[in-house]
Formats: sequence, structure tokens, C-alpha cells
Amino acid sequence: MRTDDFAYDLPEELIAQEPAEPRDAARLMVLDRAAGTIAHRVVRDLPELLRPGDLLVVNDTRVMAARLFGRRADTGGAVEVLLVRPFTDTRWEVLMKPARRAAEGRRFVFDTHDGSLEAVCAGRSGETVVLEFERPFDPARVGEVPLPPYIKNFRGDPERYQTVYAREAKSSAAPTAGLHFTPDLLERLRERGIERTAVTLEVGPGTFKPVNVDDPRKFDLHAEHVTVPQEAAAAIRRARAEGRRVVAIGTTVVRTLEHVARECGEIRAYAGWTSLKILPGDEFLAVDVLMTNFHLPRSTLLMLVCAFAGYDFVMEAYRTAVRERYRFYSFGDAMLIL
Repeated sequence: MRTDDFAYDLPEELIAQEPAEPRDAARLMVLDRAAGTIAHRVVRDLPELLRPGDLLVVNDTRVMAARLFGRRADTGGAVEVLLVRPFTDTRWEVLMKPARRAAEGRRFVFDTHDGSLEAVCAGRSGETVVLEFERPFDPARVGEVPLPPYIKNFRGDPERYQTVYAREAKSSAAPTAGLHFTPDLLERLRERGIERTAVTLEVGPGTFKPVNVDDPRKFDLHAEHVTVPQEAAAAIRRARAEGRRVVAIGTTVVRTLEHVARECGEIRAYAGWTSLKILPGDEFLAVDVLMTNFHLPRSTLLMLVCAFAGYDFVMEAYRTAVRERYRFYSFGDAMLIL
């Protein structure tokens, strides 16, 4: 297995620059693993593609308004910061550009939606910087919602980069498979007898980090915090005991559930960190069906999808998606793997 095995050619114009309108109008490629078939539908068809009794598991994290723009207090040199995670209500791990300005003890001033906000650099840890801010702030509204680097000049509503069921702002990026759901679609799924529960994986900026080694087995995946509430754990155990399918909405849900299943031997209430990397040949213990977007070449997310549905089948599907002009990445179309 080599990282280059997961490369594919993608014309730049197929990278979606804005979301479908409405959300559930996005195209949906349906892969049937048993039949080996590929079909072309739209997301709003989901209720008829799933079965009564299926259990949808979503990631209810919300994207922080994590991008802050500021300057050095002494020279006025411009800096940009991406909030990664808090250590306390004033001490944060961040990514800073340009990184060379992150000298310990150096002071910065940021212009935020909460007014002027000062911070001092408290040190560095590898690629990240620790900033001590002068006061607590609300990460849901302090700065700008950070879009992925391949989305250029989007001027639409920042809420389009949030799921309609998003709750606490703790992520640097959206769980993008969930962006396709509308309140009406969720209601039609409920009326069909399809249940829903929620877990949380706090998506970090490492989700966009390319695999930079030839052997993906030697690539260290960033750690992200996951939470499985007691209610969700009970719903998943009940579905599995009754022979009903667990439908993961996004790779973040897959990683959450498969991590807990491996750690605990079953799905239980859980809070902790995961750096689980799933590659072809790995076994799935908790997930039966996967809905996901189309992912970057050579990414761990594409490797996970290949593990779930088979390498040859998935790479054929990606070639088909390019040929059929599907829209790719965060604002793009989706794939349902049955």
C-alpha cells in the first residue's frame, strides 16, 4: 500500500466553491457493495434509499469562528491565527501565520467581534503556538468561520458551513456530510421510521493535512476529542442488538464509533481522544452504512472510504464522479455506501 495508490485526477473546476441550494439538492452517488453497482440520485432521495429502523448517527459539532486577524503590538506586523483548542478559558493552542512571529513573550492585538483582544505568546509546540489571551471569549462568535483553503472568495452565509443540528462550537472545520441535511429532510427521515442520534468529534485543522509519507501506515494522524453520550451509546447498542443498521453521516462519525468499539469492545458512553487511522484491510466493528462527501486525493479520509467499500470499487466511483461532473470536497456532492 502506497499513498500514491490513492491519487486521482481532478479538474480544478470540479472543486465546489459554494454549496447546493437548497442543501438537499446536492447530487448523491449511491454505491451498493453487495451488488457492485453505482447509481445517481440526489440527497433529498435519502428517505427512500434507507430502511425503516435504520439509525442515523450524526456529528453535532459546530465550527468555531476560529480565524482571528491581528498584529504585533510592538511593530504592527500583521498576523493571522486559527484557534485549535482551549487549555483554559484564556489559554489556547493556535496555528499562526507567519509562524516566525510567534516568539515567546511577544504580544499581539486582535480585532474581533468581541472588540480588541490582546494575547501573549506563551510558547510553541511543534507546528502550533500557545497564546494566553487577556480575557475569556466566545469561540462561536469571536472571529470569522474558517473555510477550507480550496474554497476561494465565498461570500455567502457562514451558516452554510454549519450543519442544521450543530451545537457547541469546538471544531476548526465542519463535518461536511452533514451539511446536506435540512429540517424538512430530517423530518421525512423521522416519518419513515429512521431514527437519529448524535455523537461529537471536534474536527481539528489536521483534517486538511496531506499524507506526506510514501507508506500511509507510517503517517501519524492528528488527535481529536470525541464524545459519545449515554443516550447515543444506548441507541446504537439497541440498534445492533435488533439487527438494524447503523448509518454514519460522515467519516468523523466512523472514526468516533470505530475508536470506541476498539477501546471498549462495544459502543459505550465515552469521552477521550482518538487518532484512529483506518486503512484498507481494517475491520469495521460499528458502522454498516456510510454517507460522505468526495475527499482529497491521497488523504486519510479517502483511505477510510476505500477501507469501507473496497479500494477498486471506490476508485472506480471517483473516476465516475469526475466523468459525470460531480462537485467535490466540503461544499460538493455526496456518496452513500450501502
